[in-house]
Amino acid sequence: MIVWKYKAWRAAGAAAALGLAAACGGEGGESGGEAGEAGEAGEAGEAVVSAPPVMAAPAPEGGGEAGEAGAASAYAGLSGDQLTALRLQHLRGFVMAAGVVNAGNMPGEASVLVQQGLLEVYDPTPDQFGSLNIAVIRAAAEGGSLNRAQMMQRLRACEDEIKRAGDELDVNSAVTVARMVDIATGLYQGVVQEDFVDPIEYQHSMGAARAAQAALIEHQTELRRENLRAFSEAQGALNRFVALWPQAAAPEQPTPYRDVLAQGSRVRLALSPYL
Repeated sequence: MIVWKYKAWRAAGAAAALGLAAACGGEGGESGGEAGEAGEAGEAGEAVVSAPPVMAAPAPEGGGEAGEAGAASAYAGLSGDQLTALRLQHLRGFVMAAGVVNAGNMPGEASVLVQQGLLEVYDPTPDQFGSLNIAVIRAAAEGGSLNRAQMMQRLRACEDEIKRAGDELDVNSAVTVARMVDIATGLYQGVVQEDFVDPIEYQHSMGAARAAQAALIEHQTELRRENLRAFSEAQGALNRFVALWPQAAAPEQPTPYRDVLAQGSRVRLALSPYL
Protein backbone atom coordinates (compact mmCIF):
# COMPACT_ATOMS: atom_id res chain seq x y z
CA MET A 1 0.00 0.00 0.00
CA ILE A 2 2.85 2.38 0.76
CA VAL A 3 3.98 2.22 -2.88
CA TRP A 4 0.82 3.58 -4.44
CA LYS A 5 0.28 6.11 -1.69
CA TYR A 6 3.78 7.46 -2.18
CA LYS A 7 3.32 7.74 -5.95
CA ALA A 8 -0.05 9.42 -5.52
CA TRP A 9 1.42 11.87 -3.06
CA ARG A 10 4.33 12.73 -5.37
CA ALA A 11 1.85 13.62 -8.09
CA ALA A 12 -0.18 15.85 -5.82
CA GLY A 13 2.61 17.11 -3.60
CA ALA A 14 4.39 19.23 -6.17
CA ALA A 15 1.22 21.12 -6.97
CA ALA A 16 0.48 21.45 -3.27
CA ALA A 17 3.90 22.88 -2.58
CA LEU A 18 3.50 25.45 -5.32
CA GLY A 19 0.12 26.38 -3.90
CA LEU A 20 1.57 26.88 -0.43
CA ALA A 21 4.46 28.90 -1.77
CA ALA A 22 2.11 31.22 -3.62
CA ALA A 23 -0.26 31.55 -0.70
CA CYS A 24 2.26 31.86 2.14
CA GLY A 25 5.46 33.25 0.68
CA GLY A 26 4.78 36.98 0.91
CA GLU A 27 2.23 37.66 3.58
CA GLY A 28 1.96 41.07 5.16
CA GLY A 29 2.23 41.99 8.82
CA GLU A 30 0.01 40.82 11.66
CA SER A 31 -3.50 42.03 10.98
CA GLY A 32 -4.58 41.84 14.60
CA GLY A 33 -7.46 39.46 13.86
CA GLU A 34 -7.49 35.74 13.34
CA ALA A 35 -8.38 34.29 9.93
CA GLY A 36 -11.77 32.58 9.68
CA GLU A 37 -12.24 28.85 9.68
CA ALA A 38 -10.37 27.23 6.81
CA GLY A 39 -12.54 26.29 3.91
CA GLU A 40 -15.15 29.07 3.93
CA ALA A 41 -17.54 29.13 1.00
CA GLY A 42 -16.45 30.90 -2.12
CA GLU A 43 -12.78 29.91 -2.13
CA ALA A 44 -11.40 27.72 -4.86
CA GLY A 45 -11.04 23.99 -4.21
CA GLU A 46 -7.91 22.01 -5.03
CA ALA A 47 -7.95 18.61 -6.68
CA VAL A 48 -7.43 15.67 -4.33
CA VAL A 49 -5.60 12.51 -5.39
CA SER A 50 -7.09 9.05 -4.87
CA ALA A 51 -5.73 5.54 -5.37
CA PRO A 52 -4.17 4.60 -8.71
CA PRO A 53 -4.79 5.29 -11.43
CA VAL A 54 -4.22 8.83 -10.13
CA MET A 55 -7.35 10.87 -10.77
CA ALA A 56 -8.36 14.31 -9.56
CA ALA A 57 -11.52 14.43 -7.46
CA PRO A 58 -13.93 17.36 -7.76
CA ALA A 59 -13.77 20.17 -5.21
CA PRO A 60 -16.12 19.85 -2.23
CA GLU A 61 -19.66 21.02 -2.85
CA GLY A 62 -20.53 24.54 -1.81
CA GLY A 63 -17.07 25.94 -2.44
CA GLY A 64 -14.34 25.98 0.12
CA GLU A 65 -10.70 25.06 0.13
CA ALA A 66 -9.41 21.52 0.24
CA GLY A 67 -6.06 19.84 0.81
CA GLU A 68 -2.94 21.97 1.15
CA ALA A 69 -4.74 25.07 -0.12
CA GLY A 70 -6.98 24.79 2.94
CA ALA A 71 -3.87 24.80 5.11
CA ALA A 72 -2.45 27.84 3.33
CA SER A 73 -5.29 30.13 4.39
CA ALA A 74 -4.28 29.69 8.04
CA TYR A 75 -1.13 31.72 7.36
CA ALA A 76 -3.01 34.87 6.36
CA GLY A 77 -1.94 38.01 8.20
CA LEU A 78 1.03 36.49 10.04
CA SER A 79 4.59 37.80 9.91
CA GLY A 80 7.84 37.69 11.84
CA ASP A 81 8.17 35.27 14.73
CA GLN A 82 4.48 34.43 14.66
CA LEU A 83 4.76 33.24 11.07
CA THR A 84 7.92 31.28 11.82
CA ALA A 85 6.26 29.62 14.81
CA LEU A 86 3.37 28.43 12.67
CA ARG A 87 5.67 27.07 9.97
CA LEU A 88 7.64 25.13 12.59
CA GLN A 89 4.51 23.73 14.20
CA HIS A 90 3.00 22.82 10.82
CA LEU A 91 6.16 20.86 10.01
CA ARG A 92 5.97 19.28 13.45
CA GLY A 93 2.50 18.01 12.59
CA PHE A 94 3.96 15.77 9.90
CA VAL A 95 6.56 14.49 12.35
CA MET A 96 3.84 13.75 14.92
CA ALA A 97 1.73 11.93 12.33
CA ALA A 98 4.83 9.91 11.47
CA GLY A 99 5.19 9.03 15.14
CA VAL A 100 1.68 7.64 15.28
CA VAL A 101 2.28 5.59 12.14
CA ASN A 102 5.66 4.37 13.38
CA ALA A 103 4.06 3.21 16.62
CA GLY A 104 2.15 0.74 14.44
CA ASN A 105 5.51 -0.64 13.28
CA MET A 106 5.53 1.11 9.90
CA PRO A 107 8.80 3.06 9.88
CA GLY A 108 8.89 3.18 6.09
CA GLU A 109 5.54 4.92 5.90
CA ALA A 110 6.59 7.17 8.77
CA SER A 111 9.62 8.35 6.79
CA VAL A 112 7.37 9.16 3.82
CA LEU A 113 5.23 11.38 6.06
CA VAL A 114 8.33 13.35 7.07
CA GLN A 115 9.27 13.64 3.38
CA GLN A 116 5.82 15.06 2.71
CA GLY A 117 6.30 17.62 5.45
CA LEU A 118 9.57 18.75 3.91
CA LEU A 119 8.05 19.05 0.45
CA GLU A 120 4.84 20.77 1.45
CA VAL A 121 5.93 22.95 4.38
CA TYR A 122 9.69 23.47 4.43
CA ASP A 123 10.88 23.41 0.81
CA PRO A 124 8.65 26.27 -0.47
CA THR A 125 10.05 28.72 2.13
CA PRO A 126 13.26 27.29 3.66
CA ASP A 127 14.40 30.72 4.89
CA GLN A 128 11.41 31.12 7.22
CA PHE A 129 12.14 28.49 9.87
CA GLY A 130 14.36 30.45 12.20
CA SER A 131 17.36 28.53 13.51
CA LEU A 132 15.94 25.10 12.69
CA ASN A 133 18.63 22.54 11.82
CA ILE A 134 16.87 20.92 8.89
CA ALA A 135 19.45 18.12 8.73
CA VAL A 136 17.77 16.58 11.78
CA ILE A 137 14.45 16.45 9.94
CA ARG A 138 15.99 15.12 6.75
CA ALA A 139 17.61 12.29 8.72
CA ALA A 140 14.13 11.05 9.66
CA ALA A 141 12.87 11.53 6.11
CA GLU A 142 15.69 9.29 4.87
CA GLY A 143 15.07 6.59 7.48
CA GLY A 144 12.85 4.29 5.46
CA SER A 145 15.12 1.31 6.06
CA LEU A 146 15.26 1.79 9.84
CA ASN A 147 13.40 -0.34 12.34
CA ARG A 148 10.70 1.01 14.60
CA ALA A 149 12.99 1.85 17.53
CA GLN A 150 15.54 3.60 15.34
CA MET A 151 12.85 5.65 13.61
CA MET A 152 11.37 6.58 16.98
CA GLN A 153 14.72 8.04 18.03
CA ARG A 154 14.95 10.13 14.87
CA LEU A 155 11.39 11.40 15.21
CA ARG A 156 12.02 12.39 18.82
CA ALA A 157 15.12 14.24 17.68
CA CYS A 158 12.96 16.07 15.11
CA GLU A 159 10.46 17.16 17.73
CA ASP A 160 13.21 18.28 20.09
CA GLU A 161 14.86 20.33 17.34
CA ILE A 162 11.60 21.95 16.23
CA LYS A 163 10.74 22.80 19.82
CA ARG A 164 14.21 24.26 20.39
CA ALA A 165 13.86 26.53 17.37
CA GLY A 166 10.37 27.54 18.46
CA ASP A 167 11.44 28.38 21.99
CA GLU A 168 13.66 31.15 20.62
CA LEU A 169 10.64 33.03 19.24
CA ASP A 170 8.52 35.71 20.90
CA VAL A 171 4.95 34.75 20.02
CA ASN A 172 1.39 34.47 21.26
CA SER A 173 1.19 30.70 21.66
CA ALA A 174 -2.61 30.73 21.53
CA VAL A 175 -2.42 32.14 17.99
CA THR A 176 -0.23 29.20 16.98
CA VAL A 177 -2.71 26.74 18.52
CA ALA A 178 -5.67 28.39 16.80
CA ARG A 179 -3.96 28.48 13.41
CA MET A 180 -2.92 24.83 13.70
CA VAL A 181 -6.57 23.98 14.33
CA ASP A 182 -7.38 25.93 11.16
CA ILE A 183 -4.78 23.91 9.25
CA ALA A 184 -6.14 20.61 10.55
CA THR A 185 -9.67 21.64 9.62
CA GLY A 186 -8.67 22.87 6.17
CA LEU A 187 -6.79 19.67 5.40
CA TYR A 188 -9.63 17.50 6.64
CA GLN A 189 -11.97 18.99 4.06
CA GLY A 190 -10.12 16.88 1.49
CA VAL A 191 -10.45 13.63 3.45
CA VAL A 192 -14.08 12.61 2.96
CA GLN A 193 -14.99 12.63 -0.71
CA GLU A 194 -18.11 11.33 -2.43
CA ASP A 195 -16.56 8.08 -3.65
CA PHE A 196 -13.45 7.58 -1.53
CA VAL A 197 -11.55 8.52 1.61
CA ASP A 198 -8.16 10.18 1.11
CA PRO A 199 -5.74 8.40 3.49
CA ILE A 200 -2.95 10.92 2.95
CA GLU A 201 -4.92 14.02 3.88
CA TYR A 202 -6.33 12.11 6.86
CA GLN A 203 -2.83 11.62 8.25
CA HIS A 204 -1.75 15.17 7.44
CA SER A 205 -4.74 16.65 9.22
CA MET A 206 -4.31 14.25 12.16
CA GLY A 207 -0.74 15.45 12.60
CA ALA A 208 -1.82 19.10 12.50
CA ALA A 209 -4.44 18.46 15.18
CA ARG A 210 -1.86 16.76 17.41
CA ALA A 211 0.60 19.59 16.85
CA ALA A 212 -2.05 22.07 17.99
CA GLN A 213 -2.55 20.02 21.13
CA ALA A 214 1.20 19.83 21.76
CA ALA A 215 1.56 23.61 21.44
CA LEU A 216 -1.19 24.17 24.00
CA ILE A 217 0.34 21.74 26.48
CA GLU A 218 3.85 23.13 26.12
CA HIS A 219 2.68 26.68 26.81
CA GLN A 220 0.16 25.83 29.49
CA THR A 221 2.05 27.62 32.26
CA GLU A 222 1.70 31.09 30.79
CA LEU A 223 -1.77 30.38 29.42
CA ARG A 224 -3.01 29.18 32.81
CA ARG A 225 -1.49 32.22 34.48
CA GLU A 226 -3.21 34.56 32.06
CA ASN A 227 -6.65 32.94 32.14
CA LEU A 228 -7.15 29.62 33.92
CA ARG A 229 -10.78 29.21 32.90
CA ALA A 230 -10.05 29.87 29.23
CA PHE A 231 -7.19 27.39 29.29
CA SER A 232 -9.35 24.65 30.85
CA GLU A 233 -12.09 25.18 28.28
CA ALA A 234 -9.60 25.27 25.40
CA GLN A 235 -7.84 22.12 26.59
CA GLY A 236 -11.11 20.20 26.84
CA ALA A 237 -12.29 21.39 23.44
CA LEU A 238 -8.93 20.57 21.84
CA ASN A 239 -8.83 17.10 23.38
CA ARG A 240 -12.23 16.41 21.82
CA PHE A 241 -10.97 17.83 18.52
CA VAL A 242 -7.98 15.45 18.43
CA ALA A 243 -10.25 12.51 19.33
CA LEU A 244 -11.99 12.96 15.95
CA TRP A 245 -8.98 11.16 14.43
CA PRO A 246 -9.45 7.79 16.20
CA GLN A 247 -6.64 5.85 14.51
CA ALA A 248 -3.43 6.19 12.53
CA ALA A 249 -4.93 5.10 9.19
CA ALA A 250 -8.09 6.54 7.73
CA PRO A 251 -11.11 4.41 8.71
CA GLU A 252 -13.71 3.37 6.16
CA GLN A 253 -16.16 5.78 7.78
CA PRO A 254 -14.14 8.71 9.14
CA THR A 255 -15.56 11.58 11.15
CA PRO A 256 -17.71 13.80 8.92
CA TYR A 257 -16.08 17.07 7.93
CA ARG A 258 -18.91 19.08 9.49
CA ASP A 259 -18.08 17.60 12.91
CA VAL A 260 -14.41 18.51 12.57
CA LEU A 261 -15.34 22.04 11.47
CA ALA A 262 -17.79 22.46 14.36
CA GLN A 263 -15.33 21.24 16.99
CA GLY A 264 -12.58 23.40 15.55
CA SER A 265 -14.89 26.40 15.98
CA ARG A 266 -15.39 25.42 19.62
CA VAL A 267 -11.64 25.35 20.17
CA ARG A 268 -11.32 28.81 18.65
CA LEU A 269 -14.15 30.13 20.81
CA ALA A 270 -12.45 28.78 23.93
CA LEU A 271 -9.17 30.42 22.84
CA SER A 272 -10.79 33.77 22.05
CA PRO A 273 -9.76 35.48 25.34
CA TYR A 274 -6.13 35.05 24.28
CA LEU A 275 -6.49 36.16 20.66
